Amino acid sequence: MMSYEELLAELYARSDEKYRAFHFSLLNNKNLKLIGVRVPQLRTLAKEFKGAEDVLLSYPDEFFDVKFIKLSAAAALPYDKFILRLDYCVNLLDNWASCDGFKARCIARRRDDFVPYIEKYLASDAEFSQRYALVTLLDFYVDKPYIPYIFDCCMRADCSMYYVHMGAAWLIAEVLVKYFNEGCNFLKRGELPAATHNKAIQKARESFRLTPEQKQILNNLKRK
Repeated sequence: MMSYEELLAELYARSDEKYRAFHFSLLNNKNLKLIGVRVPQLRTLAKEFKGAEDVLLSYPDEFFDVKFIKLSAAAALPYDKFILRLDYCVNLLDNWASCDGFKARCIARRRDDFVPYIEKYLASDAEFSQRYALVTLLDFYVDKPYIPYIFDCCMRADCSMYYVHMGAAWLIAEVLVKYFNEGCNFLKRGELPAATHNKAIQKARESFRLTPEQKQILNNLKRK
């Protein structure tokens, strides 16, 4: 297991300045400090801390790269161990890339058990806590039994926050791709803010999984 200083040395050895500059521009957060290591390499480094996750989590949170490694290591834990570290991890989320990359596959088999955590983070005032709730629904819950719950969560999300708005639109777009009729019926109710409603339609219409006829139906559902 690497010390924090050894981890930083390893990260700097793997850094790519062109990638760092490009990724920094995408993250849209001038306060982030990036070393510039590509995501697959960050995930590989996270595996070095298997069995020593708590030591890793004790390291400083100065760099995006280190926080991403922490999130990746925690996401690989069994469900009960993951839950114990979840609040800490969600508090690390301050950009869309970390948020969307924080996927704990253990949730897939414990979806009903995880619903209270979705509720908790959806009720947060923090933009990326709410987005985490929505992208977790996107990753693990777009199945027919959960569709009404997804609609309810999107209605309760604070879409005045940009990354929440985009997360809700992305989630509804995925519902439209997989459950077109249910998604259209929801849109017809006009429950979402107009901007989020239209963004969901836009993202769904960009999918190769919908027919031209379905895309035209969606186009007719746009709101002014």
